[in-house]
Amino acid sequence: MDSMFKIGDFSKLCQVTVKTLRHYDDLGLFKPIEVDQFTGYRFYSADQVLRLYRILALKNLGLTLEQIALIIDGDLPVEKIRGILRQQQVELQQHLVEEEARLTRVEILLRQIEKEDIMTTYEVILKEIPEIRVASVRGIIPTYGDICQLFDVLCPYLFQVKAAFVGPAMAIYYDHEYREREVDVEVAVPITGEVPDHPRVKTRNLPLIRQAASIIHSGPYESFVDSYRHLMKWIQVNQLQIVGFNREIYLRGPNDTSNPDEYITEIQVPVEKV
Repeated sequence: MDSMFKIGDFSKLCQVTVKTLRHYDDLGLFKPIEVDQFTGYRFYSADQVLRLYRILALKNLGLTLEQIALIIDGDLPVEKIRGILRQQQVELQQHLVEEEARLTRVEILLRQIEKEDIMTTYEVILKEIPEIRVASVRGIIPTYGDICQLFDVLCPYLFQVKAAFVGPAMAIYYDHEYREREVDVEVAVPITGEVPDHPRVKTRNLPLIRQAASIIHSGPYESFVDSYRHLMKWIQVNQLQIVGFNREIYLRGPNDTSNPDEYITEIQVPVEKV
């Protein structure tokens, strides 16, 4: 037993914790050369140091222990090992891109705080928007500020027919560019079931959006431009592209408060990777 080390001594020699050595043993990845059948003590040999260092080196590359076991014990052909490493390279490069994008967002926020001396509430997330049943009215309005013309058609009729609302009202903007006049908009309210026929009110399903960039805007509608500007910058930084029509979800509005500073609106923009 002179050529063997107790697990504590081997741990010091290799600078690997006893907990890690026991974990590797449980996985069958790195087993002691001998285990005392009476005491359960684990013993290791100096000849095992090279294998342990190979495991640690591969782990430092970000490979999982399962991948490491395949490489070390799987008797894999060189091309298979090369494929595993190439895949890890791709994942690390993608992680680097994501971290650089996150760093850029931090720098943008810092510059905004330094400029305005306040901590902004702008937070953008990616989310899936499920398919939803709505009653809606679509039309061309003179300007963005005239959207109430469409709600004045939709909402009274839905109250008249006692439609069952299941979510906040929203607007969907269909123009492919900013328009000062003649804006193509659909206003909608999530409902259950159907509503009776109406010349302008339609019942339909809004399709699933697999990925949307979403931001919460707090305050009056006239200041939407700030949230949209921040959202567009975020999309650009994260190397995304817009692939659908933006929605505004009116979580709290004129029917809930008389103070426009208390309005809360979610802005959703469908996106995908460039």
